[in-house]
Amino acid sequence: MAAESTQLQQAQLAAILGQDPAPFETLISHLMSSANEQRSQAEAIFNLLKQNDPNSLALKLAHLLSSSVHLEARAMATILLRKQLTRDDSFIWPQLTESTRSAVKNILLSAIQNEESKSIIKKLCDTVSELASSLLPDNQWPEILPFMFQCVTSSSPKLQESAFLMFSQLAQFIGETLIPYITDLHTVFLNVLNSSPNPDVKIAALSAVINFIQCLSSSNDRDRFQDLLPAMMRTLTEALNSGQEATAQEALELLIELAGTEPRFLRRQIVDVVGSMLQIAEAESLEEGTRHLAIEFVITLAEARERAPGMMRKLPQFISRLFAILMKMLLDVEDDPAWHSAETKDEDAGETSNYSVGQECLDRLAISLGGNTIVPVASEQFQAYLSAPEWQKHHSALIALAQIAEGCSKVMIKNLEQVVNMVLNSFQHPHPRVRWAAINAIGQLSTDLGPDLQVQFHQRVLPALAAAMDDFQNPRVQAHAASAVLNFSENCTPEILTPYLDGIVHKLLLLLQNSKQMVQEGALTALASVADSSQEHFQKYYDAVMPYLKAILVNATDKSNRMLRAKAMECISLVGMAVGKDKFKDDAKQVMEVLMSLQGSPMETDDPTTSYMLQAWARLCKCLGQDFLRYMSVVMPPLLQSAQLKPDVTITSADSDDEIDDSDDESMETITLGDKRIGIKTSVLEEKATACNMLCCYADELKEGFYPWIDQVAPTLVPLLKFYFHEEVRKAAVSAMPELLRSAKLAVEKGLAQGRNETYVKQLSDYIIPALVEALHKEPDTEICANMLDALNECLQISGPLLDENQVRSIVEEIKQVITASSSRKRERAERAKAEDFDAEEGELLKEENEQEEEVFDQVGEILGTLIKTFKASFLPFFDELSSYLMPMWGKDKTAEERRIAICIFDDVAEQCRDAALKYYDMHLPFLLEACNDENPDVRQAAVYGLGVCAEFGGSVFKPLVGEALSRLNVVIRHPNALQPDNVMAYDNAVSALGKICQFHRDSIDPTQVVPAWLSYLPIKSDLIEAKVVHDQLCSMVERSDRDLLGPNNQYLPKVVSVFAEVLCAGKDLASEQTASRMINLLRQLQQTLPPSTLASTWSSLQPQQQLALQSILSS
Repeated sequence: MAAESTQLQQAQLAAILGQDPAPFETLISHLMSSANEQRSQAEAIFNLLKQNDPNSLALKLAHLLSSSVHLEARAMATILLRKQLTRDDSFIWPQLTESTRSAVKNILLSAIQNEESKSIIKKLCDTVSELASSLLPDNQWPEILPFMFQCVTSSSPKLQESAFLMFSQLAQFIGETLIPYITDLHTVFLNVLNSSPNPDVKIAALSAVINFIQCLSSSNDRDRFQDLLPAMMRTLTEALNSGQEATAQEALELLIELAGTEPRFLRRQIVDVVGSMLQIAEAESLEEGTRHLAIEFVITLAEARERAPGMMRKLPQFISRLFAILMKMLLDVEDDPAWHSAETKDEDAGETSNYSVGQECLDRLAISLGGNTIVPVASEQFQAYLSAPEWQKHHSALIALAQIAEGCSKVMIKNLEQVVNMVLNSFQHPHPRVRWAAINAIGQLSTDLGPDLQVQFHQRVLPALAAAMDDFQNPRVQAHAASAVLNFSENCTPEILTPYLDGIVHKLLLLLQNSKQMVQEGALTALASVADSSQEHFQKYYDAVMPYLKAILVNATDKSNRMLRAKAMECISLVGMAVGKDKFKDDAKQVMEVLMSLQGSPMETDDPTTSYMLQAWARLCKCLGQDFLRYMSVVMPPLLQSAQLKPDVTITSADSDDEIDDSDDESMETITLGDKRIGIKTSVLEEKATACNMLCCYADELKEGFYPWIDQVAPTLVPLLKFYFHEEVRKAAVSAMPELLRSAKLAVEKGLAQGRNETYVKQLSDYIIPALVEALHKEPDTEICANMLDALNECLQISGPLLDENQVRSIVEEIKQVITASSSRKRERAERAKAEDFDAEEGELLKEENEQEEEVFDQVGEILGTLIKTFKASFLPFFDELSSYLMPMWGKDKTAEERRIAICIFDDVAEQCRDAALKYYDMHLPFLLEACNDENPDVRQAAVYGLGVCAEFGGSVFKPLVGEALSRLNVVIRHPNALQPDNVMAYDNAVSALGKICQFHRDSIDPTQVVPAWLSYLPIKSDLIEAKVVHDQLCSMVERSDRDLLGPNNQYLPKVVSVFAEVLCAGKDLASEQTASRMINLLRQLQQTLPPSTLASTWSSLQPQQQLALQSILSS
């Protein structure tokens, strides 16, 4: 049979490759067939052709695209040829003979000249550009550029447009090969933009210019194109003046791209360019789409912070115009009756596309320009709007205020009173939509300006919200007031909230019984948040609230009530966590029963219950602790299923005309990667992220109890360390790694691992740690890099000793990478700070980015500390490799945090590797001594701690430096502000280091001076770790009757006793239990051995309450 089918295929192939073009054309048409079987047969034959006879295939496709009478066949042949000539797995060019190659090139170029269909010409240009981008760098298609220049200067607009389409793509693919022709291109572009009457040619030229400018790396080269900018802008204005808005919109989209990637190209003519854009945005005769694009252009410039920081802030007159345009767009809101009926499905009733674009752009504008620029403009325009009679203007001002709060928070917090007055005055406005907008603003401000708003104005805001909950005429206003209570309480301490609880909980219970679902849902989320924020203070309301919540959970079974039931789950689980296990446990059983029965019932994919249920289970687990274990077998299978969800992805090519279906579907998010457009269903990703977070919660809460699930959870989460579609999924997977290892280790240690031993922990560690290292290598986001380093450090603390040398090596290599990448990001930022328009606000933002970077360095220090503690001297060869990365961190030009980290790493080496570390003292000690007097207290603390370590373990190598060490420590200890909160940790560590010098280098100091000085600085009370060490040392010295310590005639004994008294009165903080009992024994001995007169004078030197405390301690 197999032989027959092969014969059949051979016959088909022979026909398809024969003289008659029809069979081949039929094959190509079958490739487009909607019938699956026909299509897959055609694909099989096509792939066979490609393997057996690529030359004939290429020639057949070329022949078809140049001579078929059918449009679809020519289009399909062009696309297929492009795919064969794209440099990827299916690239057939290397297999083609020289004569096929030259035939294909010639046919393509003549097809561009002869083809009449615009859409096919575009596809031909794509195919030519694709091939040329592979061949031109090695000069394998010398005819192509002359052909393109010839087309550009021809009299045929069709050929001109084709050439620009190709230039545009080549500039994107292989821009550097075009740079030698920069002068000719400049001339061509200028001529066409200035004199071509054809709009299509001009748009193609505009696209080519913009792509070319983006591929020029030198600013001098870019500046040569400055004189094209007026002509580029004219392309846009002429299209608008002649009513060709579609063309204008294409031009705008191209200019927006330029604004995003090369904003500085626009800088010299910024006033004209932005002025024209605002004119377009203000022109009411134009289509909304056109005006929105013009606004998008200006906002894009404002957002181009990395490339042109501060540029737009230099144009205040434009910002005020833009703000006015956006405020006016917010007026486009209708008083739709559906809004008042408050049905959940009419969430956005009366809102228009202008309204939503206005909202989004105000938010982006404020975030990109900041409060110092926006607040003065806003407050001027708000006043005008709020004093106008129309409700829409009041509404607009309040909505705008809520939108700009995030970006302007720092400035608004300084003027809180004005802001709060403005909003609360509108709580009384006659129009419910204005009252709604005022409540909305309070909710947003509670989030963006909290906790300042809560602390300063709770006594005005909470009563206003409570009153709004009584607006039974307007259920939507009531629901929103409840939601604002949620925002307010999220940023609120129990102390602020508690006095209002009686009133608020009472009103929320009333709203729970409202007939409108929107109101009930608002009340549920508010109750949940209030419980979460007031914690145990919520206990007194529990008995009143819980029956209502359970009733909703049991009765809201209808599809239309799905969200209500989901919110009831959330509320019950948060209330349970707030009041604690003892109060909740009886109801918990019932709630669990309901959740378990729901868990078993089938649900639709868009049912919100799933994700709410996943979170409720995890909260119940936190509340019940180990009592939750018996429910795990019900909870885990669906949770794993959600965590394993595949992202729902559609991929199209970025330049394809067919947008992803349902592009207005809010649950789809599109990202463009290279030449692909990827659409992802966000609801799936959110459920996946929630599930991953919950897995992490269970592992964290149940510890060894989570052991039975590790074998399923680890293979689910480890691959998600590289899940680039969604940051939350990656973050959750990262946090779970140490939890899984800890659970496994505890289970093995406690004998709960079904007979598995340490080998199992090693296998898990061998699976997790390399995966984390590899994911770290590819992680694009700085914050997640820091999380990964943190997780890696925790994993090393759990299973570090199980690592082999190669694993350690790969971690060290990755640390080198991390340091290098971080340094280059810092260099880029330093470059940005040199930009012409760089200003104070940019400086602030830069500072925040650099702080994020320090988090990365911090974690690097922690990991190296852990590796040094784990492997001690055997880690030193790696430390030597790293020294060229770490030594620069000691430099004066580095931030304090970097210097502190470098010092801590050396401290760890000296402390853990002892004699093996002596070889590093020469190099590091001069830096360490200098750092003892650094202006930053954290650096000082790390340095003086290091001196103590070197004094303890440095022996003869440290001896010559004792004198200098003493004077450095002296400066720290005797500083007039040494005991202020910022400096006291450095002080305590300096005192501890001084003690070590007394202990290990007494022969190099004058002990009669230094030891009593050390005693006079005791006790130390802030660094509780050092306090225990130092006070133990003091105890040992008294036990051996250290002469220098007690002084001639025991004159320092009263000081010793008073230090003991202070230490013992402080409870367990300042000394270990062992040290404390030794101190008590010493005091009892003194009572028995000292002459009564000495004893009496010693006692009398103590404060009265110390005397009392000591008496009770000694007599017990």
